[in-house]
Amino acid sequence: MMRVNEAETKRLLEAVKPAKLVAATKYIDEKEVEKLEECGVMIYGENKVQDFLKKYEDYHGKGVWHFIGTLQTNKVKYIIDKVQMIHSVANYRLIDEIEKQAAKHDLVMDILLQVNIAKEESKHGFNEEEMNEVMDYLKDKPHLNPRGLMMMAPNIEVEETRQYFKATKDLLTKLQESYPNYQLTELSMGMTHDFPIAVAEGSTMVRLGHALFDE
Repeated sequence: MMRVNEAETKRLLEAVKPAKLVAATKYIDEKEVEKLEECGVMIYGENKVQDFLKKYEDYHGKGVWHFIGTLQTNKVKYIIDKVQMIHSVANYRLIDEIEKQAAKHDLVMDILLQVNIAKEESKHGFNEEEMNEVMDYLKDKPHLNPRGLMMMAPNIEVEETRQYFKATKDLLTKLQESYPNYQLTELSMGMTHDFPIAVAEGSTMVRLGHALFDE
């Protein structure tokens, strides 16, 4: 089990500004999540539903939970009333299921649409060319509140990722202009190895894991 590196966590909280730090907590238990809170980290991102549910039950702090991993439709019902935002909304079936489960709980779920900006076969997400269609589809989903985009850069030389971060920011700007009724303000992009470039290109939330922890 990894442990929170408190000094490095506090440094990174400052280093990612003006973006918010979303701590990828799949490596740690709820006691270490509490240490993150003590350091000032207040957003925790989980990748696996089963692991999340245990931490959610055992954690009693003031931080909020986001779901940042691949989400199966049959697992949405377990997290819908427990997370503040779902980052990884990558297909229409998932949109429909989140709407269905949010309606059951009479809540509106903040979501980010995952875009496969580099069109990698190994990654999930909508293509840039279909985003207007997706946004139009959301008009009939009153229990969903699209807040922006999420992306994962290709596994290439760090400086070469800049073009994909920039393209995602440009896409968000276009969507903001086309859909002014939505609060499209968030860009979830950047991880441990590439977050400085992501922030420079407009990221508002970076998802950091290993950088916060020691083995």
